[in-house]
This record gives sequence, C-alpha cells and structure tokens, in this order.
Amino acid sequence: MVFVLVFVATDCKKKTPVEGVELEVAFTDEELTDNLITDVHFTWKTTEEFVELNQEYNIFVHFWHKNNLLFQDDHTPEVPTTEWEPNKEYTSSRRIYIPTFIDEFDPDFKGEETLRVSIGFFSPYDTNEKSKKVIFDEKVKVFPPPLDTPEIIFEEGWYDLEINPDSFLKQWRWTAKEARCIVDNPHRDALLVIKGGMNTSALQDQKVIFKIDDMILDEFIPKKGYFEKSYPITKDMLGDLDEFYLKIVTDKTFVPAKLIPNSTDERELGLQISFIYFR
Repeated sequence: MVFVLVFVATDCKKKTPVEGVELEVAFTDEELTDNLITDVHFTWKTTEEFVELNQEYNIFVHFWHKNNLLFQDDHTPEVPTTEWEPNKEYTSSRRIYIPTFIDEFDPDFKGEETLRVSIGFFSPYDTNEKSKKVIFDEKVKVFPPPLDTPEIIFEEGWYDLEINPDSFLKQWRWTAKEARCIVDNPHRDALLVIKGGMNTSALQDQKVIFKIDDMILDEFIPKKGYFEKSYPITKDMLGDLDEFYLKIVTDKTFVPAKLIPNSTDERELGLQISFIYFR
C-alpha cells in the first residue's frame, strides 16, 4: 500500500519555476520514522502549459533537518526531461534510507521531528547551482522507531569503524574471515539489508556468505567491488529464541602489511560492511 503524505496541486504553481509541471510524492510507510528504509513514489504531471525543455535535467531530492542537509537521493529521471510532453504523467519509485537523527533524550524533543523535502531539476553540468529549479518544497513529520525495532550488536570478528567521505561506502567496518552480530528477534517478518564491499586489488572472486545462526541465507561472488542485498526474513526463519546470530563469512582474507609497501597493518581483513538494516 502507498500512502500519499504530501502533494503539490495546481494551486501551488507559485512554487514551480517550470511552467506546467506538478509533482505528487508518496511513501510506502504510513508513518515515517528515522532509521527507516522506505520507498518514495514520484508522479510527475505536465499540463497544457508545459513548454518542452531544451536541455537534460537530473532530479534532486533533498531532505533537510532544520538547516542541515540530512540526506539526498539525486538521480536521473527514467524518461529524459527533453522527451517530456504536455498532458503526460511520468512515474518512478526510489528506495531511500532515513538515517538515525532523532534525539529522544533532548529536553526540547516533543515526540516528533520535521523534515523539509525539497525536489526539483538541476543540470549535472552546473557547478554553481544556477540551473536549480525547485518544483516541490513541503514538510513531513518523522517519529522515533517503534519500541520493537530490533537492536543489532556487533559481537565477534569486527574491526573499528572507519570513515572516509570521499570513498564510495563513506563508512565501514572490516570483518575478519567471519563476523557475528547478535540481533533481537522481533518474532515477526522483517526486512534485512546489507551493504558492503571488498578490496578487489587484493582479492579476486571473493565469496560472500550470509547466515542466520547456522542457516545459509545467501552466498555469492560480487561482480563489482561492492554489493547491496535485501532479504525478506520470515518469522519462521528466526526461531523461537529472543535473539539470533547474523553471520557474515568470506572464503578469502588478506593482510595489508603483506601486500602494501610500507604498511604496518597486520590485521586479517575480509569484507567491508557499511550498513546492516533489520526492521
């Protein structure tokens, strides 16, 4: 089911610098929280007043918390904007992750936060944002996650968190040959998402294995140096105990000090895991 939370109608044209373009935005989840993966659905509508665009635009999707850009999902439209015509609809869906940002212990916290959602066009070749055209600018309420949201504890086989804003993964923890998390069993169906990568210059055809306790959930060799996998997990797969082990295993490891000149890193490294989501 899709829940329409915010809508730009015809009487909001004063917000739209592109004549004849309207946008409807909807989310899969009825209530938005932080630490949430959800799908956002876009319905772009052109009216009779729409004048065909003479250049290609990308779409920016920015989520602002107060004056801070919390996250964004800029992307290329499925139908190039130069091919848009009057009196048409262009629909698409994108999966987004609302990161953890709510501080429930803040004395000023009133049970919810507000995010401003700003969406529009921009030229990928414009470095000064002069081409930026805001089509949609509305606010949505965001709540803390439900009390039964499972906690994930990094137990054995993990190294410390590393951060590099210039890298593809942005942040990650290296694993050893096997790494384990202890995860709360929600005793219901849930979604598991794991995002990570590996050092392809050190290891080739590296196998990745995911397990729930001793049951193999998946095994694969990534075609590129990174992966993002989603799994619907059923209640029956988790058993009756209040916790379970999520295990991440690889068949190959390397020691940087043995491969990289002047390196003193003696760690046995397997995979880079940047994101584990279970709700």
